[in-house]
Amino acid sequence: MFLRSHLRDGGRVPASVQPYFFLSYAHTPRFGAGGPDPDMWVERLFRDLCNHVMALTDLPAGSEAGFMDREIRSGEGWSERLAAALATCRVFVPLFSPRYFASEMCGKEWFAFAQRAIQHGARHNEPPPEAIVPALWVPVPATHMPGPASRLQFNHNTFGERYVTDGLYGLIKLRSYAEQYEAAVYELAKRIVHVAETVRIDPIKPLDYRVVPSAFGSNGGNPARTLHITVAAASRHDLPEGRSPEYYGDNALEWNPYHPVAQRPIAYVAEDVIRNLNYQTSLGSFDDEAGHFDSKQPPTRPEILIVDRWAVEDEQRRQRLAAFDQEHRPWINVVVPWNRYDHQGRAKESELADRLEGTMPVKMSQGRAACRAAANGVANMEMLGQILPQVVEAAAQQFLRHAQVYPPAGGTHTERPRLVGPMGMDEPPPPLPPRAPFPPDTEAGGGPPRGTDTNDVSDTERGDTDDSRS
Repeated sequence: MFLRSHLRDGGRVPASVQPYFFLSYAHTPRFGAGGPDPDMWVERLFRDLCNHVMALTDLPAGSEAGFMDREIRSGEGWSERLAAALATCRVFVPLFSPRYFASEMCGKEWFAFAQRAIQHGARHNEPPPEAIVPALWVPVPATHMPGPASRLQFNHNTFGERYVTDGLYGLIKLRSYAEQYEAAVYELAKRIVHVAETVRIDPIKPLDYRVVPSAFGSNGGNPARTLHITVAAASRHDLPEGRSPEYYGDNALEWNPYHPVAQRPIAYVAEDVIRNLNYQTSLGSFDDEAGHFDSKQPPTRPEILIVDRWAVEDEQRRQRLAAFDQEHRPWINVVVPWNRYDHQGRAKESELADRLEGTMPVKMSQGRAACRAAANGVANMEMLGQILPQVVEAAAQQFLRHAQVYPPAGGTHTERPRLVGPMGMDEPPPPLPPRAPFPPDTEAGGGPPRGTDTNDVSDTERGDTDDSRS
């Protein structure tokens, strides 16, 4: 309650309450009735790391050197204490193994911590700080890792040759490797301390397990999928009359709707979030790419179109958006960031929202509840982090549904057609699993965004209405 009240009230969380590191690992199922707990070896590693951290730092007695969950099993939610630990710890330590990347729970933990780094980077106009220190429990080839893990810049060779080939599990189980185990754990503890002392990430409010996706995607460990992000916004050089330039840059990709809370353009914040869903991303401006939207061509990837309501003040851009809306492309979802603290925007909110809705009536009402809510206004960075994964998931499912089926070139009568999916794969990744709905925005000082029905948003609708035109 003490920690939760500090976060809720916006106060600083005492360092003694923040775990120095969070050990994220996959629970190993017990083999046979009455056998030993297979996670006992992970617990020993955790204790050894905590002892080293206490010795290497000046943490006072009673401080949480680390956090390790010993209660939750696969398929269950997480406790308030676990959520608070993810929201406040200094370093995230994932214990790599094949089972780790197959675990949805571990993927959720990773995404929750990554969200902190993304929000921190957005507030300070920098890429998300790297405060993840991976450890090899059972070595995993880089080709079998999801994108968020394979992109980490980390040299495991400094921990010893046996560590790289056998992992900590191999070292801890064999007495002949006792010295190698001690050396590897000590080096790991030193790395944790170094990162904790040089990289600081602001605490956030604990996240709800039900709305957190897995950073490993639905194909945990398989190659990342592709997604394109397009931004429809003006630059500071062609703004509507009277519009403040402080939200804009030299091109559409530099639009920052959440200024001054955020200092990083929305395109890069969205890209950071989507990359942590195991996607490879690309960015573009709607003004430059309006011609590439052709409904007669098969889709090559799911897409997200981020729209500034002020964009419809330019008549040529408004007409291009209207033409885009008339083409049937349900694999492209629209997100409309909206800053309630933008005084110019508040003054013209109804006018701009009505004009955008009149320009893009199909996209504004397309799909499941989360997609419709995203098109009607995303009020802040926190809500963007909650709703964007659901919008991406819906776009990915529609992409798979509409990907063109080709007859195999030079094939025989017995060969089956194949789907052309992302990354040029012959077979697409499996559909993403349903997620729980995001909670309505309950930030003090305002209700949910315009056009958002909180009852609609909080339902468990899973059917897509994208194929029907309104």
